[in-house]
Amino acid sequence: MKSSDVYKEAVAHAEAHPAVRTAMGTPLEEGTLVTGELNTSGASGHADLAIPISGPNGKGTLFAVADKSAGQWTFSILVVEIKETRQRIDLLAP
Repeated sequence: MKSSDVYKEAVAHAEAHPAVRTAMGTPLEEGTLVTGELNTSGASGHADLAIPISGPNGKGTLFAVADKSAGQWTFSILVVEIKETRQRIDLLAP
């Protein structure tokens, strides 16, 4: 799963988001135990992932739900939950 495009895109969004950087600090590190599912068939697919992440200021989980159509991943859910405070940061919010 870690080598998939959708995983890499989700982590990149979290690393770049100012609220995540403030809450967790930098650099962000990815945990080893990714859970969920990833199904692809050619140019289509579905992903539902829970990715552990941590920074100098805390730990959290990046939740990513996305569908792939015509070779492009589109996220419907992309949220970081900070473990210590249970704060949820919506990475898709404008």
